[in-house]
Order: sequence, then structure tokens, then C-alpha cells
Amino acid sequence: MVDLPVFDADNHYYEALDAFTRYIDPAMQKRGIQWATIDGKERLLVGGRINRFIPNPTFEHVSRPGALSEYFRAKSGVGEMRSAFGELEPISTRLECRDRQARLGLMDQQGLEDCIMLPTIGVGMEAALEHDQDACTAVFTAFNRWLDEDWGLNFKDRIYATPYVSLIDLDWAVAELEWALERDVRMVLMRPGSVNTRSGRRTPGDRAHDRFWAHLNEAGVTLAIHGGDSGYFDYEQIWGLTGEVEAFRQPPLKRLLSASPIHDMMASLMSDRLFERFPNLRVATIETGSGWVSPPPPAVAKDRHPTPARFRDRPVRSVHGARLGFTVLRRQRASARWPDGCQAGPVRLRLSPRRRTRCTHFLREGAPRVHRRRRAPDHARQCQSSGHTPTGMIGHRRDG
Repeated sequence: MVDLPVFDADNHYYEALDAFTRYIDPAMQKRGIQWATIDGKERLLVGGRINRFIPNPTFEHVSRPGALSEYFRAKSGVGEMRSAFGELEPISTRLECRDRQARLGLMDQQGLEDCIMLPTIGVGMEAALEHDQDACTAVFTAFNRWLDEDWGLNFKDRIYATPYVSLIDLDWAVAELEWALERDVRMVLMRPGSVNTRSGRRTPGDRAHDRFWAHLNEAGVTLAIHGGDSGYFDYEQIWGLTGEVEAFRQPPLKRLLSASPIHDMMASLMSDRLFERFPNLRVATIETGSGWVSPPPPAVAKDRHPTPARFRDRPVRSVHGARLGFTVLRRQRASARWPDGCQAGPVRLRLSPRRRTRCTHFLREGAPRVHRRRRAPDHARQCQSSGHTPTGMIGHRRDG
């Protein structure tokens, strides 16, 4: 064990029962998210349909931390996924799952200096609502207001909660970003996937969305792209799957199909030349794997040779030009995970000896100098020997 302060780039809370309804516009309640008792169990109705993204959406009982450690390390198989979670505990005994002050106490016990705080249910709701843009924006407006009230977008410079944004409605996305910036947000959240606007589907980096990207570029706030429901049901149904997304329950065929939302998301940002237009953008891919990083998408590298004018930079250099494992695409961070083959333990980031310099530097203005942190040598060596990228993260936004 290396004695270094730890920055957790993928910490989660369990949403309160009224996370999506406490601040919902009453006119949108039935078109958004509701609770219903079905066969004696509390279920989420999203857009009027039962949603099974999380099998236990009330989180009345939750698994113990680390219950799936051996599973994700591929050291032990499970016959039925439910049994892999082991003995469940009442959430009433785990205050840190829903209370920010209790979470800070737990972080102190664990030696966590800071963390990015992410939703559990929230990353799976856009796909179920994208057909109704008004309901979708109303739901995430309500969700973000709950998030700010219960967790805060920047709690004591240690817990950085991520409000959810979608380009499904550009005006709403810009307004929501402005609201978050007023609350000292350090990171905003988006799913990997295309955008179902009122004018049809677009890539996130489409020039029609430039007003949002320009605002994010100027603010210097990092965009987190976290795995969830990316709306790939049409593709999956072609292959005979139901298209329904359930966390922790994926049939073998779904795991083996070639479509990868994070690969496609990164490919679209490269193809749209988003980082050429907005050089201060920074993106962190979280819990999506790092298989798309190395080698880079072959088609992208090949595309530049017959059509060099499409890219200002050589795409392979764009992916590998900076320190691999800390930045990719020059302004992106990708996190490896055990299924990608990296067998190292949790990442520990070495802090700079400078006064009160912490491993959460999200710089705000200009073209910032990013302070890189060395990783624990044992972790770096293990990842290097396995050919995979260790996680690298960033620090707090600094004004001026």
C-alpha cells in the first residue's frame, strides 16, 4: 500500500426517492418520472413505462462496498447476478449513501481527499425520455435542483457533484450550464450517445451545438461522460435483443456486439473536430472503459491520408500526443477498469509539494496549464506491463 492522498474520480450516491420529483413542474409529472406499486414492489415509471435500468430503484437494501470486487477483477464467476451482491444491508444503516456530511466522514476514514460524485439512476434516464424533449428537460431540471440541495455542486471543495446536461434542447443546456456555473460547478455530466433534438438526431459535436461548447470552453469546466443507457436499443433489436437496458444484467451477445457507445462518442467528437474549434475543452470518460484509447480507431487514422484537410492535426497524434494515461485527444482523460485488463488496485495520485495544491485542478480561464500528478509507481508499472492506461484525473477550477 502506497501512502498517497487519493482522488476518487468515480464516486456514487444513491438517489433519494424524490430526486426526480421534488422540484418537477406539476404539469410535467405524468410525462416524466413517477413511482408506482406493481406486484407489491415500487417501480419507476419513466415516460409512462416501467423502467428497469436499476432493478432496485428505491435502494431500500444495498450491497456492501466491494461486493463485486472479485467479479470485476475476473477472479470469480457468478451463476446468477443477484447472488453476487451478497448479503444486503438496509440503506438506513448507510447514511453516507445519501448524506453529504456522513460521506465526508467516510472519506476521512478511507483517506479520500476529494471525489467526483455521480448519479446511479440518473445516467439511465435520458434514453427513456428523449422522445419528449420538454419532459426530458423538466426532469433533469428537477434532478439538478435536488442534487444542489442535497449534495451541492461543490461541497467544501471536496465533493464535486455533477449536474446532468443534454443537448436535446440547446437553449436549456446553455441555461443549465449558466445555473451550474453560478454554483461553482467543477464538472458537468453527459451520457455517451447521439442527441435526439426536435430537428432530428445529431452528434454532440455538431456545429448547431456550438453555443453550449463555447460556453463550456470559456468556463474551463470539465465534461464527464459516464456510462449509462446510450439508447442503442434499435441496434440491439436488429440482433434479436430486447433493447432494454438493465444495470448488471447483460446477455452475452450484448457484451460481444461491436457497437460501443463510448467508442462512437469519441469518434464523433474527433470527426466533428470539436477540440480544434474549442481548444480549452476537457473531457473525462468515466466507467466506460479505456479500450477505445489504444489503439486509436483505425478508420480515423486511415481517413486522414486520402483526405488530410479533414483534420488539422494527425488523428493518431491527437490521441497519443499528450502523456498517455493522463490525457488523450490532448484534452481528454480516460479511466481504465478491471474488465479492460488492468489488474492494478485503486489509483493514487501524488500531490505537488506546492502549498495547498490538490489533485482536483479544474482551471477556468484561458488555455490553462494542467498540473500533472505522478501515479504510484506500483500502479503505473502494472498498467504499463499489461498494456493498458492507468486512470489520471485533474483538480479544482481556479479563477484568475
